[in-house]
Amino acid sequence: QVQLVESGGGLVQAGGSLGLSCAASGRIFRINLMGWYRQAPGKQRELVAVINSGGRTNYADSVKGRFTISRDNAKNTVYLQMNSLKPEDTAVYYCNADLNESPWRNSGDYWGQGTQVTVSS
Repeated sequence: QVQLVESGGGLVQAGGSLGLSCAASGRIFRINLMGWYRQAPGKQRELVAVINSGGRTNYADSVKGRFTISRDNAKNTVYLQMNSLKPEDTAVYYCNADLNESPWRNSGDYWGQGTQVTVSS
């Protein structure tokens, strides 16, 4: 069984920084995409940033220039460094991975449990 375990998050003042990490473990053959999504109260879950196994990244316009996604393929871990945080970044942040559990199975979508990020003004 695959698990994604997130760490980091918390409370920070506007303009501050926080870092998130997410480690995937269990039956993993190959991880394709890893990424971060967030969901604010009363809003739909939205993409924050994704990164493929080759290191190619994609960011939501709202976080470009402030957030940086990276991954360590050897550790099956993805990171999100968040700088210049704004109150509107407040949300529950979820780690996501598209991965194959074996060479003979199609890839599946896996989610972490979520971690709260709160930015005070």
